Amino acid sequence: MLGRFDPRRRQAEPVAPEKTDAAGDVDLIGIVTAFHVDLAEWLGSDAPPKIFDRISAQLDDQFTSVVTTGQTVDRDTLLAGLWSARNLQPGLRIEISEVRELARSGKLLVLRFVAENRLAETRTGRTVTAALITDGRTYRWRTVHETPMPEA
Repeated sequence: MLGRFDPRRRQAEPVAPEKTDAAGDVDLIGIVTAFHVDLAEWLGSDAPPKIFDRISAQLDDQFTSVVTTGQTVDRDTLLAGLWSARNLQPGLRIEISEVRELARSGKLLVLRFVAENRLAETRTGRTVTAALITDGRTYRWRTVHETPMPEA
């Protein structure tokens, strides 16, 4: 199905972030940034399907997102929208800052960060709270809640 998301497609394996030390600390900035670099590439260029595969592989099967409009979307709905949005915002960049771990317990990691979409001179920021699930090697996004930031 060219140009349409097919949830039956075989997915790529999630990317495993490198450990920063022997104590098991991870590079949170790297995890968040890598995901958003892929997202910006998919939305802002004629990216190859492997970029979409990397994005979908990082979303947990039970993934949900509360977007800036307040609507809650599930994994399949989000991926269907992303599949259709390839290169709809040429030149898009997403900058990540203020990454902060809020909580960690067992396989659950909760963090907050600021994501700013940059398209030409337009900048749109949002504060994001996210829960990631880990097996100690890979990290998958379980839920995301985005709150728009006031315009400066």
